[in-house]
Order: sequence, then C-alpha cells, then structure tokens
Amino acid sequence: MYSNEDIESAVNAEIISSQTAYALRKHIESRQKTSAVDEEHFRLITGFNDIFVVIASLLLLVSTEIIVGKLHDSLGLLASATMAWGLSEYFIRKRCMALPAIILSLAFVISVGLSSVYLVQNPSIRLFSISLLMSLAAWCHWRRFHVPITVAAGTGAVACGFLYTLWLEFPEIQNNIPLFSMLIFLIGLLVFSLAMYWDALDIQRQTRRTDVAFWLHLLAAPLLVHPVFIMIGVTSGELGLLQMVLVLIIYILIALLSLKIDRRALMVSALGYVLYVFTSLLNKTAVEFTKSFAVVAFVLGAALLLLSVFWHQSRRWVLCLLPSSVARYIPPCKRKWP
Repeated sequence: MYSNEDIESAVNAEIISSQTAYALRKHIESRQKTSAVDEEHFRLITGFNDIFVVIASLLLLVSTEIIVGKLHDSLGLLASATMAWGLSEYFIRKRCMALPAIILSLAFVISVGLSSVYLVQNPSIRLFSISLLMSLAAWCHWRRFHVPITVAAGTGAVACGFLYTLWLEFPEIQNNIPLFSMLIFLIGLLVFSLAMYWDALDIQRQTRRTDVAFWLHLLAAPLLVHPVFIMIGVTSGELGLLQMVLVLIIYILIALLSLKIDRRALMVSALGYVLYVFTSLLNKTAVEFTKSFAVVAFVLGAALLLLSVFWHQSRRWVLCLLPSSVARYIPPCKRKWP
C-alpha cells in the first residue's frame, strides 16, 4: 500500500510525472468509489513487519531502562530515550515505517520528560519540568524525523504544563470545577485552531501536513468536548430531560462542525457522553441497564453508519452554507456518487 506521501516522493524524484500521479489518484478514487480528500486517511501501519518491529523495539527500550536504571532511575530513562532516537535513525529516516515511527517518537518524548521526575526534587515544579522537557524533546524529534504525531505530543505537553502552572498559581481554580473546565475548553480551542492551520496548509490532504492536523484534532477533541459536557452537568449524576436535550443539540452541532472541517474526532470524543446520558434516562423508565444500553447503542450506531454512507452528500450540503472566504481553507467535497 502506497500513501500520498510516497506518491509525492516519486514525483519529486522524477520517477513519475505529476500528471501520472494525478491519474493514479483518480483511478484509485474511482475504484474505491470515494475521494481521498474526504476519507481522512493517515498512515498507521504498512505491514505486519511494523508490528514485529514495534514489539522488538519495546522489548529493547524497556530492558534498557531496567538495566541502566539500576544505576539511577533517571539514567535508565535517558538511556531508553537515546535508544529510541538511535532506532528512529534507521526505522524512521531510512525505512519510513509508519507504526514504529509513532511508537519510537512517543517513547523518546515520554522518556525524556519522565527523566526529570528523579532529577527535580521540588514537587510543585516537577510536572512543569516534565512538560517542558517533553515539549523540547518533541521539537527536537520533529526537526530531525518529521513524525506527525510528535507535534501533537509537544502541544499536549505544553498544554498540560500551562494548566498545571495555573492550578498552582491560582488556588481558587482548584475548588472551581466550572472555571477550570472553561480553561481546558479555551486551550482546546487553541489546539483546534492549530489543527485547522495545518489543515489549511494542505486542503487536498496529500502530504504529511494532513497527518499532523489529524493528530492535533485528536488532541483537541477531548479538550473541547469534555469540558462542555461537564459544565452542563452530565457528570453530576443528576440527569434529566434538560441534559438530554442539551446533549442532543450539542452532538448535532458537533456533527455539523465535523462535516464542515471533514474531521470525525470530535464526534468520536463525544460519543461516550451521548451513550451515557440516554442510557441513564432509559434506566429511569424501569428498563434494565443491559437492554437500555443495547437500544441506545443500536440507534446511535445505525445513525452514525447512515451518516458515514451519506457523509459526502451531507458535506456538500453543509459547505453550500459557508461563504467562499471560509470554504477555501477547508477540504473540498469532490464525491458525486452515492
């Protein structure tokens, strides 16, 4: 299986022409009855060898951390990070393997960050030092290997460090869950804006920029969705008709936004809350939990599958409502068949 990035690499190496690459993409789209722009592709695995390499790499990284960690815990983590970087030089730069790239980049970033746990004695700044080191490690790894998930890892580290700093500096936040939820939501908006920036750089979704945007959308989704449902009282345990209506309205708005930007992460992130609210309300009507969950899951699953089938037609309808000044920054809808 060849990705868009592989095809672009062949074009840049003058192995195939840009016209041939365009014709190849159109041929694949016609066979699959879909448009590559609309399918939200991202590279995860290129073959079972990816899984084989990941298992072997994890065994090597964990054993390195344990053996060297006998001298000092931080040395074990730094040795594991060094090993992850060395493996990245071969499996990412030379072999361009998808799944090992994700695992090795995360292993490097996490190992570097956690090494400060044993070096920083002050508990009040320990988490901040972890997030700082993780963000620096993510930046260095990105500059060298350009693994898309690394941008999301570094962004997440910065977000955690910022939230933790606010938590320490302003004690009133600690006892004010709605305020803290609002802060998380605002950070989610910033991450979402960053994801949209990367999306706008490649609206045809043919380069690794779209993979960067994909991981950023996955990071932004829970930061946006969870605070909203917390603020409307979904997690309070006192669910009623008002919460049900609000959850339904919010999920419809999330679905419309997902259609506009052609990203499904927000809908997936909110799915658990919808299941929980409607299942809890059915339980109040003397229906046992198993049956109520099955009914809600059946209806919701059928609705989502129906949306998946008519995703492109729905997108075309939603995009017609957008002004051209906005529509040019989001992926177009090219599919014309049912």
